[in-house]
Amino acid sequence: MQPTFADFSVTPARVSNCGATYEACHAASSHLAMSAGARAALDFEVDAGKQIGEATLKVTALVSKLGRSPGYAPVDLVVNQHVLARGLTVPGGGDLPQDNVFAVPGRLLRPGTNTLEIRTADDARSMLWLYRVTLDSVYERGRSERAMAAEAARDTVFAYTTERREPFTSSWTSGPRLLFHVDRGEQSLPAQLGWRGVDGAESAISFQSNMSDFHGHHRAADGTLAEFRGRISGRWAFPEGTEDTHVHRFGTEEGWGGDWHSSDELRLLVDDGSGPVERVTWRDQRGNSGVAGLRTGAGAPSDVTADATVVDVSDEYTAAGEIADHLLHASREKWLAGDAQAWVEFGFERPVALTSYTLTSADDFPQRDPRDWLLLGSTDGVRWTQLDSRSGEGFTERFEARTFRIGGTAAAPFTRYRLDITGNGGADEIQLSGVRFTGIGPVDFSGYYQRYDEGPIGYRGTALDVPESSADSAVEAERAAEAARLTEEAEQAARLAEELDRAARSLAEAARSMGRMAAWVRGR
Repeated sequence: MQPTFADFSVTPARVSNCGATYEACHAASSHLAMSAGARAALDFEVDAGKQIGEATLKVTALVSKLGRSPGYAPVDLVVNQHVLARGLTVPGGGDLPQDNVFAVPGRLLRPGTNTLEIRTADDARSMLWLYRVTLDSVYERGRSERAMAAEAARDTVFAYTTERREPFTSSWTSGPRLLFHVDRGEQSLPAQLGWRGVDGAESAISFQSNMSDFHGHHRAADGTLAEFRGRISGRWAFPEGTEDTHVHRFGTEEGWGGDWHSSDELRLLVDDGSGPVERVTWRDQRGNSGVAGLRTGAGAPSDVTADATVVDVSDEYTAAGEIADHLLHASREKWLAGDAQAWVEFGFERPVALTSYTLTSADDFPQRDPRDWLLLGSTDGVRWTQLDSRSGEGFTERFEARTFRIGGTAAAPFTRYRLDITGNGGADEIQLSGVRFTGIGPVDFSGYYQRYDEGPIGYRGTALDVPESSADSAVEAERAAEAARLTEEAEQAARLAEELDRAARSLAEAARSMGRMAAWVRGR
């Protein structure tokens, strides 16, 4: 018997080996709500010639409350018009769904299409909330649950709208969106997640089993504590949903038996709008858990200017060719903006943690030199983190290069940097001849991992050299493979056409020879 399940925690319901129809039901955020006299029917298939002595049916449901009482919504279970259970009272009044397990005699099943009906009583006074239904041969118990979990775990990129409130208060206020993706290839959904930002802020949350909601706490960098909750707003299969962020990808090793052993790739993304993270902890629904402490700077600082591009600029004098692109090249050409305040935004394909940056003055008019500015970092070009602030600076010479070190936040890697010049020497324009960046290498991590039935082991990883613009996208990979396939087919078609052309020419030559021979024979 194929894995058979209906998962009503998502809309539309996720099903396998069955189709679902409803009467007097409606889809809620995490379940199918069934009122009095409602009916949910699952039409499932049993393979021809398959003898099933007994099947295991699991119905996960909860009865909604009636004020302070547990509620009342009796249920009948019917298989192929045969009553399996009548007037079943599912425990109600709690917040967690109940698993109800039944034996289905093999004599009730038949080859081909079978129908399971879940009916609520006409006198039900509250709702039956139906979460999941699974059905397996008794000798394959749990097979459908495992298949359902694997199917659910394919979508591993999550986005939540969030709210926060001070402890012991009743007023919630909107918070920033939470986007996360934690995946080491084990096909299991997260149950708990915690993280610490490079600014010192910390959060810890726990999820509903269907990932519809979370609850937890958040402690800001200044120590302010808040209750923290969220409601799911989007869910995708990687890499969808991550286009405007950076996902850390690590080749990993596990430490056991006195040595290190290669393990699966780990992908990490936690974005709560406050900047990069330095530690991520998680526990999945199977009970596996892990911690990754991220480290930036495997190696000495180096010039990373060659990897930068100009993404945007507030103004540039294009008519004279004095454009922002000149800032990244070793020349004496300059960038000129026709305002007393101006900015330039630079981008990197992969996150770079800057340790310092260098500004070079232009060829003339010292009053155009920057005096006051900010350097900002971002992962999405929307939310910015201040990395450095300067005021009252100056250049004593033309084409003078001055280097400025970045403070404690330099450990945070960003994909975009913005030089925001807020003041100059008094002119109506701003100019620079060059900008150079010095940064440190990609992140690695150290931590531990613990499988649910084992003790903790060492866990470490190094950043994979995967260009974000291409290899982070499975869609692009598929397109590349399809393009390669089409190219190969085109080359094969071209070779075939050439061979046919040669064959045609050979046949034509043979025909001409035969024609000449026939003419010679006729002329004799």
